[in-house]
Amino acid sequence: MNRDPLSPSEAVRWYEDVAVGDRLGPLTRETSRLQLAVYTAASRDISLIHLDPELARASGLPDVIVQGSLKAAFLASLATAFAGEYGTVRRLTVQYRGVDVPGTPVVAHGVVERLDPERGFVECRVWLESAAGDEATRGSASIELPRRPLTQAGDGARPNG
Repeated sequence: MNRDPLSPSEAVRWYEDVAVGDRLGPLTRETSRLQLAVYTAASRDISLIHLDPELARASGLPDVIVQGSLKAAFLASLATAFAGEYGTVRRLTVQYRGVDVPGTPVVAHGVVERLDPERGFVECRVWLESAAGDEATRGSASIELPRRPLTQAGDGARPNG
């Protein structure tokens, strides 16, 4: 079941309401050369393969490429949206398996693979899919969700915090 983004009536995503197989996303992010330049300045990741097409091609790349840390940020946005206002992303791992070039959108996806009822953690597989359908970036997310209060089940209660 795809439950993102949260609607105003679902401001809290309770652990008890999540099931293995639930989907995160999709969350589409457009990429552009301007975005790469701005991100380069903000992150101080001054690698010219993100800015200079000639240098990138001379390095064997198809064009300038989207920074790995920017792609990780896209996956973090997906996990944070799933966590909602009262959940917490406890861990995010990312592996870079290929390159993405600006001018093509990337789509963040995820799926709940395991529930840890002892800790209230939701273990998810996450990935970015290119316009060509490739998974150039993939990883996992551990998301802690609030528990529904036993005495107030179904009354719209908000977690303490």
